[in-house]
Amino acid sequence: MAAALGPAATLLGKVFTMLSAAPVAAYVDSLELGHNSEQIKAKLAHTRGLLHNAQVSDVGRNPGLQDLLLALSRNADQAEDLLDELHYFQIHDKLHGTSNATTQANFLRHGRNALRHTATSCAACFSCSSAQDDSDSASANDADNLHFQPVTMSRKIKSVLQDIQTQCDSVSDLLGNIPSNSMAVTLHRPQIGSTIIQDTLYGRRDTFEETFNRIISCKQTVSVLPIVGPGGIGKTTFTQHLYNDARLYNDTRAENHFEVRVWVCVSTDFDVLKLTREILGCILATEEEGSSGVANETLNLDQLQLSIAHRLKSKRFLIVLDDIWKCNSEDQWKTLLSPFTKGETKGSLVLVTTRFPRVACMVKTVDPLELRGLKSTDFFTLFEACVFADHKPEQYEDELADIARKIANKLKGSPLAAKTVGRLLRRDFCQKHWDGVLKKHEWLSLENNDDIMPSLKISYDYLPFDLRKCFSYFGLFPEDHRFGNSEMNHLFVTVGITDSTHQVDRNYLEELVDNGFLMKEVDYRGRNKYVLHDLMHQLCRSVSAQECLNICDLDFRADAIPQSVRHLSITIENRYDENFEEEMCKLRGRIDIGNLRTLMILRGYGERITKLLNDSFKEINSLRVLFIVVNSPESFPHRFSKLIHLQYLKIGSYYDSKMRLPSTLSRFYHLKFLDLDDWHGSSNLPEDFSHLENLHDFHAKSELHPNIRNVGKIKHLRRLREFCVKKESMGFELTELGALTKLEEELIIRGLEHVATKEEATAAKLVLKMNLKELKLLWDRDRRTIDTDILDTLQPHSNLRVLTIANPGGTIGPSWLSLAIWLETLWLEGVSWSTLPPFGKLPNLKVLTLKRISGMLQFGPRCGGAPGKCFMRLKKVGFLELPALAKWVVEPNCHSFPSLEIIKCVKCPNLRMMPFSEVSCTNLCTLKVSGCPKMSLPSMPHTSTLTDLVINGKELTYDGKKLGASGYGGALAFHNLDKVEDMTIEGTSHISSTGIGKLKILRNLAVGRCDDLFPEELDASIVFRSVNSLSLDVSHLTSKSASKVLNCFPALSVLEIYAHFADDDYEECVMQFPSSSSLQDLSFTDCKGLVLVPVENGGGIQEDSSSLQSLKTYSCGELFSRWPMGEAGGGAQTIYPFPASLRELDVWDEPSMKSMALLSNLTSLTSLSLTDCSNLTVDGFNPLTAVNLKKLEVHNSNTVAADLLSEVARTKLLPAGYISRLEELTVDDISGLLVGPICNLLAPALHTLEFKFDERAESFTEEQEKALQLLTSLQNVEFCVCPGLQSLPQGLHCLSSLKQLCVRSCPKIQSIPMEGFPVSLRKLLIDSRLPEINEQIEKIKRTNPDLSVEFV
Repeated sequence: MAAALGPAATLLGKVFTMLSAAPVAAYVDSLELGHNSEQIKAKLAHTRGLLHNAQVSDVGRNPGLQDLLLALSRNADQAEDLLDELHYFQIHDKLHGTSNATTQANFLRHGRNALRHTATSCAACFSCSSAQDDSDSASANDADNLHFQPVTMSRKIKSVLQDIQTQCDSVSDLLGNIPSNSMAVTLHRPQIGSTIIQDTLYGRRDTFEETFNRIISCKQTVSVLPIVGPGGIGKTTFTQHLYNDARLYNDTRAENHFEVRVWVCVSTDFDVLKLTREILGCILATEEEGSSGVANETLNLDQLQLSIAHRLKSKRFLIVLDDIWKCNSEDQWKTLLSPFTKGETKGSLVLVTTRFPRVACMVKTVDPLELRGLKSTDFFTLFEACVFADHKPEQYEDELADIARKIANKLKGSPLAAKTVGRLLRRDFCQKHWDGVLKKHEWLSLENNDDIMPSLKISYDYLPFDLRKCFSYFGLFPEDHRFGNSEMNHLFVTVGITDSTHQVDRNYLEELVDNGFLMKEVDYRGRNKYVLHDLMHQLCRSVSAQECLNICDLDFRADAIPQSVRHLSITIENRYDENFEEEMCKLRGRIDIGNLRTLMILRGYGERITKLLNDSFKEINSLRVLFIVVNSPESFPHRFSKLIHLQYLKIGSYYDSKMRLPSTLSRFYHLKFLDLDDWHGSSNLPEDFSHLENLHDFHAKSELHPNIRNVGKIKHLRRLREFCVKKESMGFELTELGALTKLEEELIIRGLEHVATKEEATAAKLVLKMNLKELKLLWDRDRRTIDTDILDTLQPHSNLRVLTIANPGGTIGPSWLSLAIWLETLWLEGVSWSTLPPFGKLPNLKVLTLKRISGMLQFGPRCGGAPGKCFMRLKKVGFLELPALAKWVVEPNCHSFPSLEIIKCVKCPNLRMMPFSEVSCTNLCTLKVSGCPKMSLPSMPHTSTLTDLVINGKELTYDGKKLGASGYGGALAFHNLDKVEDMTIEGTSHISSTGIGKLKILRNLAVGRCDDLFPEELDASIVFRSVNSLSLDVSHLTSKSASKVLNCFPALSVLEIYAHFADDDYEECVMQFPSSSSLQDLSFTDCKGLVLVPVENGGGIQEDSSSLQSLKTYSCGELFSRWPMGEAGGGAQTIYPFPASLRELDVWDEPSMKSMALLSNLTSLTSLSLTDCSNLTVDGFNPLTAVNLKKLEVHNSNTVAADLLSEVARTKLLPAGYISRLEELTVDDISGLLVGPICNLLAPALHTLEFKFDERAESFTEEQEKALQLLTSLQNVEFCVCPGLQSLPQGLHCLSSLKQLCVRSCPKIQSIPMEGFPVSLRKLLIDSRLPEINEQIEKIKRTNPDLSVEFV
């Protein structure tokens, strides 16, 4: 019944709204219906009110009422269309000076003309939307084809309004006779106690421990901790485990245990008296009270509360109020809580569980705990437990596990959903049954109270009627869609839930957040976005299924769709499917396409799918909402220009689009909301765009707004980002703004140099625009206005908060600016006023920016305001390009600028003084100075609050934890840098090692060339014990001094040594590395003179205590040139350069490395990379080096990769039963690698194989193809920069585990293998744009719909 009540009420409301339009009402009054329009509206309002009351009552299943409501809805639908069309032609008459849709009285008065008009248009229908040429394109100029037939229109309006009145009488009589006791619906909730039902708390152990610690840390007399989340998320289960945790009662920290605990299930009945009695009954009486139950039996709230306070006076307690659905007011809550706040012991707690964030916000004293869905791994463990308990059938892993995972992914981590579906699956452990549950989403149709959908629907039923209606439309959008406020509010207005004149009165999305249906997020631009809670999306589609349909799957079934659907959206993937085409054809016969009110095509599609969709919806007549994405004029719906009922239109286009907006756009006279934010085509608008006189909101990029000619005609417009005065163009005069009294948010006015008179400026009526918050008045920098009166007459309303004035000309500022006490932000640019405004007299000023102000010598108290009282709220100051500014003055010993947080000074060449002292700018957080060469700064940062500091680009940067100094000549205030953890310095002369030593929590230090930082005679007492990561430029250090420096860092775990030498401008350097048990990561970069020698020769890395895990060398060149060479396994005399602990080795551009014997002791290696080691051979290679290798990369190092893998494949030295662990291999030698023995060796574990920079390979031999087939574990294969390669392996389709294939920079590859790719392939990355390859890929995608293709 509710499914019929809601639409009927909404449709009557829309008819009511149509009759409120004066021209429509006049026309209806002329029809002699027996009632005038006001009387009809009164009857509609009465019936609508009864229907609204019936929404919250139990009217039973009355088939007579059901039939009446359906008939009433049909007629209301038709009436809305007729009246809407009448109003359309009345607007058309007004715009074009015609009288086709005049009132009946005028029609009869001019009957002869009207009959002549009727005779000439008898071939056309009265409605432009019922019999027009379907071949009309979006851009066709066919306005003359829109006809109005007054006789037919009058007859139809008269008939349908008479029917509606009759049906309203019948419905009113029936609803008015419903007994009053049936008008109340009570929501019954199950009572749940504290006894644990689910023994294991799945997936919330970390949250549980964190909450436990929060509980025992509470220090208030009584704290209130809400636990909030949607139905079925596990709030009560979580709380039961907390309530029964023995540590809360037997904790060794005696002060934290609870002596009294009470559990009360509140549900929907928040009765303070009842709850107080219930709680009191759970608290043992004191010895003084004895065993008498008198206290519990009284109905006097005061006595009950006194008894509670007495019993809990010296006891710490835990009270759980489970499942609170409502609390009418904060006073009601405080009344319930009051006896618990009188105790003498601190640390008591009230735990509240609720679905509603608004309740949590009301009762909390500490931050609420918000429970979300379980993480996928934890949820699947719970899901399996719900299905099987302790025993899984034998066929589970082979037949059912994959289905189970697919089902689990759809349940969004909801524990109750796991239990619901678990019961379903337990009925039959066969694959057919489980597949059916998955494909049919059977859990959505279960109706037991302990199932997930009924549990969630209780929350829906509890919503007010208008919020239920709002919620139902969210299902038109895909899962995880981020909703904007305006997007949904526009939709709510268009479908009739709210009126456009009152849409700002309520924030429906915030109310849905408060009720737990939506979550609020903040996007990267700082805007509020909203997303549906997990399973709420499925609930939304369920409750709106009779009206709203989202087609998101290509395999949807038209037969399952209700015929009553009026709002439809398409979010399928961009892939053609014959079955989808067949079902769309069925859909046209299933639902009334012509009567659709909403059509949303939410993404762009290829030509074939676009044509299919246009053909499917070519009969659309009555759309109020249309969302489309177009890539050509043919992408617009067939009847686009005939959609005269449109109120909300959103058009998007592709980024590289050159399209123009259709000229017929200006024909949609009823349009209230036009969204072109995603339009990337031409910024030109139709010449007669101002015909959209009902337009309220225009969302588009800034460049479109100034192109609206005669914008003053759109009197309801609330959003106009930018207006540009154009001297020689009619319709772009400043006077156009005069009629736009409803403008909101921001307005930019450009071209003010074209305003010639004070009268023209006055006509803009800026002072009347009370909803504007931000205004920018901009003149051309090279053509300024001379008349100062013009700026004086551009005074804004006092509600304005942000003002910009740029390049106005004249020598006198506007008088009103000195009195603008309401301003919070002021930007002045390019002014030459003899007297600047008294900034200090603007008490609310928070942000001030001055740019290119000529003649401004100083800033400070002389800018206005009483001594010691000016600039009290100023938070941000910007001085930009002020050539004359010399000083910023403050009053002596006065706490000036107490709120100032941000200062930015750019290109002020004469500025010397800033107000930095112990009493000025004491709250400064950000300082940015650039292009101010004369400025003298104190030691920086001068205050501990300054945590965002940038001086001359990169000279000095500081963000609170990270400090950078490059060529900075000033001093540092190390006493204000005690929070620094990361420091980078280079080319500084005022920073000493002693100063750095004061940074006690410094963790990471990078030192470039600083000649005086580490003197030759370094003080041995300087030790940096907190530093565990050091990057050091040694190009200016001798071997001896470098070793000394390293000895200052005993706790290093990461050490990077680098140098920057000019060609041949370096000396040989032997470095002694400190003996450290902590060093794990060591790298050398560009150390041209660095050579490794054994420890006994004064260098090297000590083996004994080394824990080194990773070593990387890049472009050193002579690193091994003095290392004594020996053979691996050559006895006690063999010396190795690296410790055996090494697990990762990366050697790049090292011609001095000539033998793999150097690495023979590295049997723990898991990763080895050798690049540009042009003299390297495998001589002396120890096969045991490869035992633990998981990753190997070899480039431009002869044939080392193939040689060493061949050696491993044939050696006898490896342990018995050895299996290769190599998982990732990157080589430049296709022919050397793809041989049988090597591929046999690699087969067990290799999952990633990359061929890069192979300039020799052209094709694959039969032997190589066979070898590749041996790599059965391969999941990722890449061919990159192989310029001679003409084809891919023909046997790729046999690699049954392959998931990703990447082909880049292989220009000679002309096609893909004849057999295609394996069905396991999920991702293809390719940079070829050849039509042949693209065609082959499209063919493969049709057989493998799960394949994703990216053209890189």
